[in-house]
Amino acid sequence: MCECKRGPRRGRKMAATRESNTRPGKPAGKEPQPLVIAKTAAEEQRLKLERLMRNPDKPVTIPERPKEWNPRAPPEFVRDVMGSSAGAGSGEFHVYRHLRRREYQRQECMDTMSEKQKMDKEYQEKLQKNNQATAEKTAKRRKKRQKLKEKKLMAQKAKLEEGKDGDGDSGSNSASSSDKVPRKEGDDDAEEPSFVMGGR
Repeated sequence: MCECKRGPRRGRKMAATRESNTRPGKPAGKEPQPLVIAKTAAEEQRLKLERLMRNPDKPVTIPERPKEWNPRAPPEFVRDVMGSSAGAGSGEFHVYRHLRRREYQRQECMDTMSEKQKMDKEYQEKLQKNNQATAEKTAKRRKKRQKLKEKKLMAQKAKLEEGKDGDGDSGSNSASSSDKVPRKEGDDDAEEPSFVMGGR
């Protein structure tokens, strides 16, 4: 019997709310947006940007970085010093417990901060070593490239000098080459490079 009475009332109430939403004089509210589920991070970022750009006049609040939690400093002077005598009240244990917990938190925070500083220091030292090693490698390679360039220039100079000498004394060179004369170590011709980089 109760269900029958409640059923029609509930139906009338819902019909009234539907009618109030579709009144001709009342402006319509926000139109329902289609539900889009982002499948990738890029798509999610795109949806967020689109939502922001719908209303460009609305100010965007950028949250500040949360400050690091620091424990409360230990008291300089403790006034309520409790002893182990029988005169301590029943509430003194809780005061002691809170003080002890706070001190443990402070010590733990100090330990984590010292560990973090130690790790930062190790990281900076490692970075410095890596930078130094890469600088040494690049200097070594630069030196090697410079040597190769000098060899190439020397080979080109030697070729040009041979060309100039070869024009005037082509007959004498062939005669001298046929004679087997041992070369000295100080001669320029003795130090011809075995290869030339970039040669054609």
